[in-house]
Amino acid sequence: MAYSNRYNNNNSQSYAPSAPSFPGEQSPYTSAAAAPNYHAHHSQSYPHGTTTTSSSNSAYGSYGQQYPPPSSSEFPAGTHPDVIRSFQTVDRDRSGFIDENELQQALSSTYHRFSLRTIRLLIFLFKNPNAPLTIGPKEFAALWTCLGQWQAIFQRYDKDRSGKIDSFELRDALYGIGYAIPASILQLLVSKYDDGSGRRVELNFDSFVECGLIVKGLTDKFKEKDRQYNGSATLSYDTFMSMVLPFLVSYN
Repeated sequence: MAYSNRYNNNNSQSYAPSAPSFPGEQSPYTSAAAAPNYHAHHSQSYPHGTTTTSSSNSAYGSYGQQYPPPSSSEFPAGTHPDVIRSFQTVDRDRSGFIDENELQQALSSTYHRFSLRTIRLLIFLFKNPNAPLTIGPKEFAALWTCLGQWQAIFQRYDKDRSGKIDSFELRDALYGIGYAIPASILQLLVSKYDDGSGRRVELNFDSFVECGLIVKGLTDKFKEKDRQYNGSATLSYDTFMSMVLPFLVSYN
């Protein structure tokens, strides 16, 4: 990683690595060529009436919202009743927080029965860093919307409607949201899901979400240090390890 000048540290940052700002310039992470039409301003409807709008070209990807907000006992205004019901159904002790098994159950009713590995990654990305490994209503609502966005992306690039995408479709999907992943990195990502059978590696929605969140989360974390958006940052060893290791060990 190239060294660069020191950066201004006076910008406040969300604790979620999936909440980038949008510098209005190109960077090594986004191709100079126009990205697919996903960057065009549009509204997209998601499960249970959740609607989001995406716009703007970001040097680090146009996909993203400011999430998750601080935990509280209340859902955000306008949260669809079905989202609230999904949370309350699995929050059997009425604590106002749900753990990994409860989150897995809540999401399986609408999206997918995610592996606990992906569930733990989602909790890592969305929980308040000062809270235990649980999420509250606001985090759950933000996570639900996030998965709706990833589902729309997955369906867009699953051209044959097989419920799986191959490495080329993964490449196109990541490019479509602003991440021009080098072939060597893409191969490394895909190899994680190789079962050793010799068949072409394909990712289901669970694996796609995991890949996307890792790429986006690590890029967002690096972007915090790359204040000039030129693809270079000076990192201490401790900073580098604390940036990368949570994505490797926190959800295994």
